[in-house]
Amino acid sequence: MPRKAAAPAEDLFAPEPGAAPAPATQPLADRLRPATLAEVAGQDHLLGPGAPLARMVTARAISSMILWGPPGTGKTTIARLLAGATDLRFEAVSAIQGGVADLRRVFDAARARRTSGQGTLLFVDEIHRFNRAQQDAFLPYIEDGTIVLVGATTENPSFELNGAILSRVRVFILNALDEPALRALLDRAEAHLGAPLPVTPEAREALIEMSGGDGRYMLNMAEQIATLAGGETQDIPSMGQLLQRRMPSHDKAGDGHYDLLSAFHKSLRGSDPHAALYYAARMIQAGEAPEAVFRRLACAASEDVGMADPQAMVQVATAWQMFERIGWPEGRLFLAQAINYVATAPKSNASYNGWNAAMAAAQRSAHVAPPMSILNAPTKLMKQMGRHAGYQYDHDHPDAFSGQQFLPDELEGQTFFAPNERGFERDVKKRLDYWSGLKARRRDG
Repeated sequence: MPRKAAAPAEDLFAPEPGAAPAPATQPLADRLRPATLAEVAGQDHLLGPGAPLARMVTARAISSMILWGPPGTGKTTIARLLAGATDLRFEAVSAIQGGVADLRRVFDAARARRTSGQGTLLFVDEIHRFNRAQQDAFLPYIEDGTIVLVGATTENPSFELNGAILSRVRVFILNALDEPALRALLDRAEAHLGAPLPVTPEAREALIEMSGGDGRYMLNMAEQIATLAGGETQDIPSMGQLLQRRMPSHDKAGDGHYDLLSAFHKSLRGSDPHAALYYAARMIQAGEAPEAVFRRLACAASEDVGMADPQAMVQVATAWQMFERIGWPEGRLFLAQAINYVATAPKSNASYNGWNAAMAAAQRSAHVAPPMSILNAPTKLMKQMGRHAGYQYDHDHPDAFSGQQFLPDELEGQTFFAPNERGFERDVKKRLDYWSGLKARRRDG
């Protein structure tokens, strides 16, 4: 495909050719959709001077990419403006509404368009909604340059997109809009409306905070206020009556779910009951099933507390059982008690590390047989082979400890469980050290 000469830098962020002004009947968010890449708010790390997407535009060489970020951060707008800035035909499909047949029509048109010298930027909204087979349909067209793929997703691409797609695209992360970006966007909205919003300064700040970093959502609320307030200045309570307050942002099947669970678990591990209670409350308030919180608690009780306080697992299991019997609202007390117990318990990951070390050793030595002495010999032939010969019944020895070797000869002396000096593991360590010394004395004596 013939390449055009590079345009002057000052023209690269110009509005799309032929773009018509949006009619006033459109939602405010659509009317304020940026006309140039320079107007996109909050994504300077991608669009600012020297940033990756700005460099692509300057070089007029857009590569296939995935735009990953929360709603209302400009993914669709950026894709459309990238196409306009590099003279690519913009085509859009939605993974929610479209299928393979729609993609084939786009691919056929793009291939025909390519013969006349024009490239195609295919924007796929919610690309993670396509299944693995549907995602594979993009591969040949990305590879031969028929399309430049720009996929948009609110979900982690590492989990939702197949490896073949990810190996052929670059992933760019869009940030939720911060307060300065939201404030600038609201200023633009007021300039477009021709008047400040009829809200008190405190209500204006509350409006920005309620948006949760979603510029489109904030503009929709601003439009409601401008339309419904009737010119009366709204304070926070009256604005709350005028608007339906947004529910906490937490997708139980998406990244919000995993982010809060991760924050909760790390707070437990870090012995911070205050943060652990907070993140658990965040999840419950947003509609998370209590079972999900209890499951994470049980994992932390084993992975991060372990033998330092074996009662942690008992506490979680008992609280979980009582929660299932009693339910809300009293059940919140069982959940809180279990959270506080795990968060404030002494910590040890010795069991976790020991299992990982044993797994690694097992993979290296899967061919190695256990000592013959500890193998059962239920038949005469097995006895003749030497199985069970020399086995020592531990209860026949002082302290119920024979000191015999149980690991294969190739692994003799290896240790996997290494308790620390915290909590109950201090006693376990003393016990293991005693047995180790006893074993050495009996071996040497």
